[in-house]
Amino acid sequence: MDTLLIIINIAIFLLLIFLLFRMQKKHISFSKRVFTALGIGIVLGLAIHLVYGTDSNITKGSLEWFNIVGSGYISLLKMIVMPLVFISIVSAFTKLKLTSNLGKISALVIGILLGTTAIAASIGIATALGFNLEGIQLEEGEAEVTRNTELQETVGGVKDMTIPQQIVTLFPQNPFMELTGARPTSTIAVVIFAAIIGIAYLGVRKKEPEHADFFAKIIETIYTVVMRVVTLVLRLTPYGVLALMAKVTATSDYSAIVKLGKFVIASYVALIIMFAIHLLLLSLAKQNPVTYVKKAMPALAFAFTSRSSAGTLPLNIKTQHQEFGVSEGIANFAGSFGLSIGQNGCAGIYPAMLAIMVAPNAGINPLDPTFIFTLILIVAISSFGVAGVGGGATFAALLVLSALNLPIAIVGLLISVEPLIDMGRTALNVSGSMTAGVLTGKITGELDQEVYKQPKQNLQV
Repeated sequence: MDTLLIIINIAIFLLLIFLLFRMQKKHISFSKRVFTALGIGIVLGLAIHLVYGTDSNITKGSLEWFNIVGSGYISLLKMIVMPLVFISIVSAFTKLKLTSNLGKISALVIGILLGTTAIAASIGIATALGFNLEGIQLEEGEAEVTRNTELQETVGGVKDMTIPQQIVTLFPQNPFMELTGARPTSTIAVVIFAAIIGIAYLGVRKKEPEHADFFAKIIETIYTVVMRVVTLVLRLTPYGVLALMAKVTATSDYSAIVKLGKFVIASYVALIIMFAIHLLLLSLAKQNPVTYVKKAMPALAFAFTSRSSAGTLPLNIKTQHQEFGVSEGIANFAGSFGLSIGQNGCAGIYPAMLAIMVAPNAGINPLDPTFIFTLILIVAISSFGVAGVGGGATFAALLVLSALNLPIAIVGLLISVEPLIDMGRTALNVSGSMTAGVLTGKITGELDQEVYKQPKQNLQV
C-alpha cells in the first residue's frame, strides 16, 4: 500500500514538472515560472505533510525520489560555482574598462559588503534585545544533544585560533584543492587565487602585451563556455525550486517552530529591517527600490528555497548584469566576493543575535557598549570566508561565539528552526551582494541606467 501511495505522489510530482515544462515551451517568463514552482511546491509539500506526516515511510520515500530533482539541481549548481568564481574574477581583470578602476571597485565592493554586515550585526543586536531573547529559555532535546556533540567537534578546529590565525586560513594553500571546496574557506581562497592571477595578467600586459592579449582571449573563450553551462543549468531552476520547496514544507517541524516562534519572528523582523536598509541605500543612490525588488525576486526566491548563496551565484551575476545594467566585471566581483565576505544574514544578523542571547550566561551584560562594539567588530572580521552554502551561518556563529569566549551550545538548540530561518538569511545574503554591485556600478559610472529602469525586462534563461 505504501509503495502505491509513493508512486501516486511521484506521478503528481511528474505532472507538476510537465506543467512547468509546458510553461517554458509557451515562453512564459522565467520569473513567473520560478514563482509558480515556488507556489505549487509549497502546496505539494504541505499536502504530503498533512496527509502522511513528517516521519512516515510514504513521505520519506516520496521525498527521496523528489530529491533526484532537488538535490540533483543543487549538485549541478555547486559543480559550476568554483569554476564560475575563478573565471569571473580573472575575466574581470582582463576587461579594460574595469581594470582602469580596479582598486576603487574592489575597495567599494568589499567596503559595502563589510559595512552592511556591521549594520546587520547592529540590527541583530537591537532585535535580540528588543524581543528580550534569552538562550537560557531554550530546551534541549535528543536532536539538540546530538547536534551540540557535533558542534563541539567542529569548534575544536577554530576555538583555539586567534583572529590573525583565522585570517591566515583564508589564503589559498593548494589551488587545485581549493577548487574542490575542500575547506570552509575555499571560496574566498579561490577568489584570492584568481585575483593574484588577474594582477599577474596586468603586469604581463604592460611588459608583453601580445601574450596578455592571447591570455585574455583564452579567458574570454572559457568564460563564454562556462556561462553557457550556467545558462543550461539555470533553465532547470523552476524544477529545482519545486522539489526543494516541497521537501522543506513536507519535513518542517511545525511544533518546534511554534515553541521557538519568538526567535523565528525576531529573526525575520531583523532580516526584513536589513532588507529595507538595502532598499534605502539604493534610494539614496537614486535607484528605484521597487524596480530592484521586482527584478531581484527570481534570484531571491531561489536563494530562499535552496538555502545556498553559492548555488545562487549564477542567477546573482545574471540579474546584476542583465536586469540592473551593472557591468560584467563589477557583477562578477560583487557576486563572487559576496559568497565569502560580508554575508548580511548568515554572518551578520545571526551570530550577533546568538551572542546577545548567551551573553548573560557568561556573566556579560549584553547592554555594555564595549561588548556591543567588540561584537560588531568581530562579526565583521569573522564574515570573511563564511561558506556560501547551507551551514555557513553555523560556521560564522561558532567563530564569533568562540572569539568572545561565549558558550556555543545555543547553536545546537536552534536546530529545529534552522532551515526555516536559513531560507531568509540566504535571501538577504544575495540581496546584500546585488546591492553592493548596483551601488558600486552607480558610484563608478558602470551602471546602465536605461537597463535598470526597464520595468519588464526578463533574464535570458
